[in-house]
Amino acid sequence: MRKLKEVLRLRSLGLSQHQIARSCSISQSTVHEYVSAAEAAGVTWPLPENWCDQQIEQALFPQRPVLAVWRKHPEPDWKQIHQDLQTHKNLTLQLIWQEGRESNPDGYAYSRFCDLYRRWLRKLDLVLRQEHRAGEKMFVDYAGATIPIHDPQSGDVHPAAVFVAVLGASSYTFAEATTGQDLRNWIGSHQRAFEFFGGVVEILVPDNLKSAVTHPSYYEPDLNPTYRDLGEHYGVAIIPARPYRARDKAKAEVGVQVVQRWIVAALRKRKFFSLDEVNQAIAELLARLNERPFRKREGSRATLFAQLDRPALKPLPASRFQFGEWETARVNIDYHIEVERHFYSVPHALAHQKVDVHLTADTVEVLHRGVRVASHVRSYEPGKATSLNEHRPKSHQKYLGQTPSRLIEEGEQVGPLTGQLVEAILAAKRHPEQGYRSCLGILRLAKTYPAERMEAAARRCLRARAYNFQSMDSILKNQLDRLPLPGDPPAAQPAVDHGNIRGAGYFDSPPEIDPPAIH
Repeated sequence: MRKLKEVLRLRSLGLSQHQIARSCSISQSTVHEYVSAAEAAGVTWPLPENWCDQQIEQALFPQRPVLAVWRKHPEPDWKQIHQDLQTHKNLTLQLIWQEGRESNPDGYAYSRFCDLYRRWLRKLDLVLRQEHRAGEKMFVDYAGATIPIHDPQSGDVHPAAVFVAVLGASSYTFAEATTGQDLRNWIGSHQRAFEFFGGVVEILVPDNLKSAVTHPSYYEPDLNPTYRDLGEHYGVAIIPARPYRARDKAKAEVGVQVVQRWIVAALRKRKFFSLDEVNQAIAELLARLNERPFRKREGSRATLFAQLDRPALKPLPASRFQFGEWETARVNIDYHIEVERHFYSVPHALAHQKVDVHLTADTVEVLHRGVRVASHVRSYEPGKATSLNEHRPKSHQKYLGQTPSRLIEEGEQVGPLTGQLVEAILAAKRHPEQGYRSCLGILRLAKTYPAERMEAAARRCLRARAYNFQSMDSILKNQLDRLPLPGDPPAAQPAVDHGNIRGAGYFDSPPEIDPPAIH
């Protein structure tokens, strides 16, 4: 889905389908399918901010047809065959043909196979002459030569890489030294190159180094996500040169050669002790290089830049690109992800799922299927955790929200003796949290037994100093709360009402006189 968005963005910049296909690492037919679907659905760039990947796919492909299977036998990989023949001196074209016929009996006959290979071989030396429009392309690469930097304290020597950027139309050149060719230096050099030129081109043409291309491919290279973010921020398309095709970036190759001859070689006798010293020396020689007259035509790189590229460059964005790296992480069972030995929480519903993590110097953003689900301030403390309460399930929130005062208050709502028992349990522990589960168990009993029995059982526990859940539960289960406690006065027995029982008042009344007997 990211590539679909990138296709729509690059289409809005006016790039051709071929250029979009190279930049997005997809075929031209796929680009045509995406563009046609967007036009039919009336979807244009920029997309609504609240659209997720599912909404975009549903809007563009509500009833996506099943792709037909291409059944044509693939043509032999002449480049690989040519490379194998050059690598193995005893290998013959006939042996390669026989191996191919074993896996594909309906393939070419040997004579046709040889004819097609020789026809392909004759085309190797053809060169396409490239015409560069003003402000269209910037070619970037690192020089093969390095500049040594000496540590004034230890005396160690560290080689500094030399970054080179060349504009297509004027060959105006930018160069600087960096501590290495890692992603952070690669992105930073691009930013400083744009600021040096005073504007932005339409297309970037890098080499296939790891900082630019994550997975090099002759047909579909996969760009580094951070590098793709840089292109989106500056509004440029990134089209890497094909692997082992130096002619795709001939401007960069020539620019690197010129920088090595007129700058790196000129500094060979100087001894540098810091990167700033190196870049200051490079800046002085770079100005001379760009103002140096051409040998076979009028003007210089500086004059052509002022006439051609400078007026055609797009303005720089209002803010600089904020460097950020992309990683993939799996959410642990505790709904946290690990990033550089620190743990960050995500919504608990994403447990066991993979998420994308965008790291900047100050923030950590977590995205799931293109939707941001969490954002944290970045922490560099190893082994620690940064957690948000809303990411926890309700039961975990309730447990962590417990405090001694709150537990005592909930116990007093059942009855004063229950509250005293909860307070006694917490006070009997070395740390109050050790008694949390006992108190929670007692409070849960209140949902089963009435308050009168809870109070009677709590009174018995307090009398016996049995400050635990098991004693309370046993008293209630065995109905011991209904029995009197030792030392309590016996309860008065209620009078039995029966016709044959005279009662105490009978003896207080005067005796009745028996009637005279009748004889």
